[in-house]
Amino acid sequence: MQNQVLILDFGSQYTQLIARRVRELNIYSEIKPFSSLPSNLDAYQAVILSGSPYSVRAEDAPHPDLEKIKGVKPLLGICYGAQYLAHFNGGNVAPSATREYGRANLSTVLNEDVFLDGISAGSQVWMSHSDTIKQLPENGVLLASTHDVENAAYRIKGEETYGIQFHPEVYHTKDGSKILENFLVKIAGIKQDWTPKAFIETTINELKETIGNEQVILGLSGGVDSSVAAMLLHRAIGSRLHCIFVNNGLLRKNEFNSVLEQYKDLGLNVKGVDASARFLEALKGESDPEGKRKIIGRTFIDVFDDESQMVENAKWLAQGTIYPDRIESVSASGGPSATIKSHHNVGGLPDYMKLKIVEPLQLLFKDEVRRVGRSLGMPSDILGRHPFPGPGLGIRILGDITEEKVTMLQEVDAIFISSLKENGLYDQVWQAGAILLPVNSVGVMGDERTYEQCVALRAVESTDGMTADWVNLPYEFLQKVSNTIINRVKGVNRVVYDISSKPPATIEWE
Repeated sequence: MQNQVLILDFGSQYTQLIARRVRELNIYSEIKPFSSLPSNLDAYQAVILSGSPYSVRAEDAPHPDLEKIKGVKPLLGICYGAQYLAHFNGGNVAPSATREYGRANLSTVLNEDVFLDGISAGSQVWMSHSDTIKQLPENGVLLASTHDVENAAYRIKGEETYGIQFHPEVYHTKDGSKILENFLVKIAGIKQDWTPKAFIETTINELKETIGNEQVILGLSGGVDSSVAAMLLHRAIGSRLHCIFVNNGLLRKNEFNSVLEQYKDLGLNVKGVDASARFLEALKGESDPEGKRKIIGRTFIDVFDDESQMVENAKWLAQGTIYPDRIESVSASGGPSATIKSHHNVGGLPDYMKLKIVEPLQLLFKDEVRRVGRSLGMPSDILGRHPFPGPGLGIRILGDITEEKVTMLQEVDAIFISSLKENGLYDQVWQAGAILLPVNSVGVMGDERTYEQCVALRAVESTDGMTADWVNLPYEFLQKVSNTIINRVKGVNRVVYDISSKPPATIEWE
């Protein structure tokens, strides 16, 4: 991969956003832990230091060796990164006298520099820090200030080293992308040629080289990620790709047959496997969210192991794992970020399964996957499909799972999703679904008291699933959907709508 940007992760909640903003400039970026610098530093044309929950003054503060980077390559420190460059190079970082969090405006832009080309006083930025830079590092040159932060941006004379106290990666910083473009294109001289077409060409060549003449099994789900992964592999190895679509008993209503039909025209070699009874039996009595995810994951692996033995010379298991899956399942870069939840396709295979893993999309965000799919010429109805979790309805049924609960939730979900489509709202929503709550509530139907179940509807807007806002669906729409669900789905007498954003909530309830 040419024209790479290395992002050193110090554990900031915004690190992944830095990578996204860089990629939006058609420049490839990678996140690596601050504690483990890549051995091939020559492969990177610029380096960015992320923010961090730590203070540079703390004894346990992240402290990488930048000897081969600072003064050698174009270097940008963001928030903690800027404080780090100041603190360990003759500057002074101290606690802020006032809390510096949220929107601010550049009050002055001094010493005209290409780094702030096109940026003027009054430009809004986003602050998120408790320490501040009281004194610039040796040879530091002030570039910009805000009302409360004197040293909001600086450079080091004689080097292509820059530091900014604010976060250009968040959308609240109005000219953040422009600042990053100035640094990466005008200062570092990086070409903006990382496009979907370039990714496809590079990935197909890598797949050919990695897989050789061996056979590959892919777990197809009908969703965007596995579909795009399948098409990339199909372009690379053709008929040696064996797609398996498993009915785990936790799919949406009629999804098993409809997905198999959907792939007829794509030329993929697809086999449908109905393992619903096997999954439901394995899940019997399990109510813990992580327990359910792990059972579903293990059972998927077992099914694929059985199927792989029917494919002669099968050596690989392909998965549609994308970047957010890895970020939430394990530390995105081996750094200090936390695990949020496990995903069934993240974490490797058991020893008894002899397949190697290939993940063509593991470094892409969801919107990037869709762009690659469009470049591959894939149908819009596949690319526009809402994300659906690997564990399916298993993590939308809170508590233990039974066949009766699955059937009930499938009916509720079908009414909700079809109503979104019929009312022209489906494409305005990034992800939608229904959740069956472990709650019974009192109701009145036909002058009789009922004590039945409650379901929650969830619809969010997002770009990549890393953050999400709830969608303000029309009250009239929600009223009609609620009435339809209660009238048509036996056992449900109450419908609620989830108005939580991510963070602090996650998109799924489990």
